Amino acid sequence: MESSRTRLGMVGCGVFGHRHAEALRELSDRVDVVAVADPDPDRAAEVADIVGADAVVTDHRALLGQVDAITIATPHQFHHPVAADAIAAGVHVFLEKPLAMTEAEGLSLVAAAETAGTVLMVGYPLRYHPLMVRLKQEVDSGRWGEPIHASLVTEQYLVIPDGHWRATTAGRGGGGMFSHGCHYIDLLLWILGEPVRGAHLGTTHGTPWQVEGETTSHAIIEFAGGRLGHHFGTEVANRPPGASHHTVHLTGGTLTAHPAQGTLQMDRIDAEPEVLFTTTPRHKFLDAELSHFLDCIATGERPLTDGARSLQSLRIIWRLYEAERSGLGYADLVGLGLEQV
Repeated sequence: MESSRTRLGMVGCGVFGHRHAEALRELSDRVDVVAVADPDPDRAAEVADIVGADAVVTDHRALLGQVDAITIATPHQFHHPVAADAIAAGVHVFLEKPLAMTEAEGLSLVAAAETAGTVLMVGYPLRYHPLMVRLKQEVDSGRWGEPIHASLVTEQYLVIPDGHWRATTAGRGGGGMFSHGCHYIDLLLWILGEPVRGAHLGTTHGTPWQVEGETTSHAIIEFAGGRLGHHFGTEVANRPPGASHHTVHLTGGTLTAHPAQGTLQMDRIDAEPEVLFTTTPRHKFLDAELSHFLDCIATGERPLTDGARSLQSLRIIWRLYEAERSGLGYADLVGLGLEQV
């Protein structure tokens, strides 16, 4: 086997395990998926067929001695124990969000990876989406002036069956804000910088299935310099998918990314709308994300969405939740920027 190739194992073969498998198949020139683990051997065998893995196991610990790295796409409550086992075995870890269910668990994984010298990367695929990368470049260029406000809108219709792990806060760690909104808090930090204070309101109003934690959510964050960021997310959007969009208002124009159309548009009060960039209409580019993981293994580079920085978005959500529960209103978010770890 060529030394430049990574021997990889996959843990978790549900919906996201299948998505990882499809992305890894696109990276077959760089990676050999040698083993797949899932408590359900039939599900594991399905994914093994996609990626050409020879070994199928029901316990993730059985594959750790065979691989250089693993991907983890299990229910949220298993992220920490599986990642901890892998890091202890000297295995690099790509972990679907969230990093952990508690701050203590997250900190323990970050410390363990630092001690072991292994890569710990968290799956925030929108950071690797060509539209969002270009949006960030346009904001940072200064050609459109200073950012005023960013608004990230995510709409989906997420049917959760009775008894599913995603129906409980014990299973997914919180409501939609924690489970899905962490993507967008991370993006707001990436685009707008250092947070100062924030507030959250969530509800299950109008949700036709039994679930713990909010299914519709608003979060607003004030950033240094007076910039504002907002995330609206709902899991009960009663219309076809494709309405999600991400907008940054600047003093010289307004940028809007439309993943379903694959476009980044600039609107100005004194000019015709201009499409600045187009790409394949896709909500996620998992192959680009996993390619970055392989790059970091090869070079020792710190992942853009490493454990320490990915923990910041979760810390913000936990503080927003606490302020909401206690009736305090605003949560103090000072010191929780991506570069303030």
